[in-house]
Amino acid sequence: MSAKSAVLSGADASALVALLKARFEKNPGRHPDIRWAQVAARLEAAPGKLWSLQAMEASGGEPDVVSIDSKSGSCVFMDCSPETPAGRRSLCYDQKALHARKHNPPAGSAENMAETMGVSLLTESDYLLLQLIGSFDLKTSSWLMTPDALRKLGGAIFGDRRYDRGFIYHNGADAYYAVRGFRAKLLV
Repeated sequence: MSAKSAVLSGADASALVALLKARFEKNPGRHPDIRWAQVAARLEAAPGKLWSLQAMEASGGEPDVVSIDSKSGSCVFMDCSPETPAGRRSLCYDQKALHARKHNPPAGSAENMAETMGVSLLTESDYLLLQLIGSFDLKTSSWLMTPDALRKLGGAIFGDRRYDRGFIYHNGADAYYAVRGFRAKLLV
């Protein structure tokens, strides 16, 4: 099932919204200037986005609102699990890297899984913003949206938190590790 055609049932949607509200209220430091009423209105106006939020939740992402998009007014949900989501690890960066990997290929790619879920990978600036509101990826790392120029050279970027700050690094796009996955972002 693709994110474009998927819709949660009424009971599943209500349970997810209740979980998101509880997480929102438990973590006010992630969104000090945002009220739940704003978020609830956006969720109600875009019920199709609930399937993607459920996919984020089911894979261990613990999505929460971290900001309001200045251009669209959308609520920006990002994975706020302490470590990169367990259900999205051991992936190379994209399908091109997956197909180029001749020996011991991973089960999939971060970009493909994100597309299937109807979400996007975090950008460098998204990731550094996330690191300002909490301590994430102390033991893991997360693939990040990679600029085309770097990707054309065979590389991809990822981030983690070490020494009490966020770092951005590079690796071959076909690399994969048990502790590297990806964090997702969804605008609602």
